Amino acid sequence: MIAGIVSLNAQDRTNKATMGIKGGYNVSAVSFDGTSETERLHGFHIGIYGESYIGKYLSIQPEILYSQQGYKIIDDNGTFTQKLDYLNIPLMLKLYPIKSIFIEAGPQIGFSISHKESVDAGFILHNSSEEFEPNNLDWGINLGAGFKSDSGISLGARYHLGKNDIYEENKPKNRVWQVYIGFDF
Repeated sequence: MIAGIVSLNAQDRTNKATMGIKGGYNVSAVSFDGTSETERLHGFHIGIYGESYIGKYLSIQPEILYSQQGYKIIDDNGTFTQKLDYLNIPLMLKLYPIKSIFIEAGPQIGFSISHKESVDAGFILHNSSEEFEPNNLDWGINLGAGFKSDSGISLGARYHLGKNDIYEENKPKNRVWQVYIGFDF
């Protein structure tokens, strides 16, 4: 009987499409040469999504998100902070192995829309702001999982593994953890 209910609910989703808004918390860092990772920076993301079911247990979800990312480097000379703002466009393939539980994976392309750097040496006379121009394009892979209720409320967590260098020197790549909530319209 339970298998019949899960199967019936899965059939109800076939050819269904929804739209919604989502937002959440980011914890970002940068990996240098794949050997070391910076201190984390906290931010948020917000945007819209559309989800189209392409089968009983599969959907495709394109998104457009504003995302605050970046990193900190702390050493004996002080703290260097770079804040990077992106317009990210992920395309997620979602699998629902159980009615309301999903796992997701897919590519993401991001466009750098602003950046700000600061150096805090602990002394007012030694504080400075130095500008580093990031590459305009970022891309990578997202992996995640979550829960989506029948009323269209989603809770999830996602990891972004950046594959493109932010700068040419030292080959830094974005690493971002996201926790989010979404609401279907």
